[in-house]
Amino acid sequence: MGKYFGTSGIREIVNEKLTPELALKVGKALGTYLGEGKVVVGMDTRTSGEMLKGALISGLLSTGIDVIDIGLSPTPLTGFAIKLYEANAGVTITASHNPPEYNGIKVWQENGMAYTSEMENELERIIEEGKFRKASWREIGKLGFADPSKAYIEKALEMVALESSYKVVVDCGNGAGSLISPYLQRELGNKVVSLNSHISGYFVRELEPNAKSLEELAKAVKVLKADVGIAHDGDADRIGVVDDQGNFVEYEVMLSLISGYMLKKFGKGKIITTVDAGFALDNYVKPLGGEVVRVKVGDVAVAEGIIKEKAVFGGEPSGTWIMPQWNLTPDGIFAGALVLEMIDKFGSLSELAKEIPRYVTLRAKIPCSNEKKRKAMEIIAREALKSFEYKRLIDIDGVRIENDEWWILFRPSGTEPIMRITLEAHTKEKAEELMKKAKELVERAIRKA
Repeated sequence: MGKYFGTSGIREIVNEKLTPELALKVGKALGTYLGEGKVVVGMDTRTSGEMLKGALISGLLSTGIDVIDIGLSPTPLTGFAIKLYEANAGVTITASHNPPEYNGIKVWQENGMAYTSEMENELERIIEEGKFRKASWREIGKLGFADPSKAYIEKALEMVALESSYKVVVDCGNGAGSLISPYLQRELGNKVVSLNSHISGYFVRELEPNAKSLEELAKAVKVLKADVGIAHDGDADRIGVVDDQGNFVEYEVMLSLISGYMLKKFGKGKIITTVDAGFALDNYVKPLGGEVVRVKVGDVAVAEGIIKEKAVFGGEPSGTWIMPQWNLTPDGIFAGALVLEMIDKFGSLSELAKEIPRYVTLRAKIPCSNEKKRKAMEIIAREALKSFEYKRLIDIDGVRIENDEWWILFRPSGTEPIMRITLEAHTKEKAEELMKKAKELVERAIRKA
């Protein structure tokens, strides 16, 4: 983590740390870093979007970079537009699933993958030095406007097709997915009911698409006797799914199902996931010819893993999925189309979900100031290795210890001042016993740090 960029770009409260002045500097730094070319810029529905987008674009233009402003657009559309317009980079003004007072700046490479931490560090260095490229009046960048949404839907329909029609409820959380997700589902031939799909920066529900935030969607699916509910966060890089019985399908279950479907659709190969993913995925995809490779948390690490391992699919147990046959940008909208194709070929989600082995997963967040994180993690690593009887250790991102019956991951958050504990066990009693011990260990470590 740098001074400005966290695990998912810059994400801060607007007009506190994230100001138009900072957005201007990021634009100048990106333009200086690129040297030449063009950049696609889009934004989600937050009230501060136009303000920050305008400042960022000014910075880019001042360095001689051409800009294609795609206006209100979900993150997946920015990734798609980079390729469509043969741009050198893309920027989304978004804070993804954070509350409405936040906004952020996320930068994308020309292949649709997010900027790596090394690239972000370079942008930070340019910002700190303040030596920005300044174009002469003849060479200031040109600003153009475009709407790639029609091309996005057309391209998606080339890759996904349904034999039957389904009733789908789409909940976009008032975010940028509202502009595309319901329309793509309709174009697939489905009967679509939209929920929270009017554009607003005030957000009717919590943006992270989880069981609690999607209670209204679950009710709607049940009452309307729909086949499925599809939901997104603020920039639609994530997907949450409700089955035909009106039950939220847990992230782990959905990740396993879609991984299996991608292996059936595109052939055997590797599945990339993160250190916080459970055993269900491994157990489900192995018989289908899949091999699971774990990487650091974050869509950049997943995308890098996909490239390195030539993987069939990559996803996090947070509803963040990357389909390399489509793009290296996390895409909850295209993911929604794939979920419908899976239902079309293999039957109802409630039945499919029964195939996935279930374990008990517990998560905890413990307040920990950013200054204390590094020292606390050192203590946690040392103590955890002494306190638990484990067989395997993964320390690429935090510390994950595991044996055949359970695993525990201790990890500092890259976006909030908290320490995260995620664990999984075969029984509720074992999970609770492990969590009690893990929490005490982390609280002790933070006090000592």
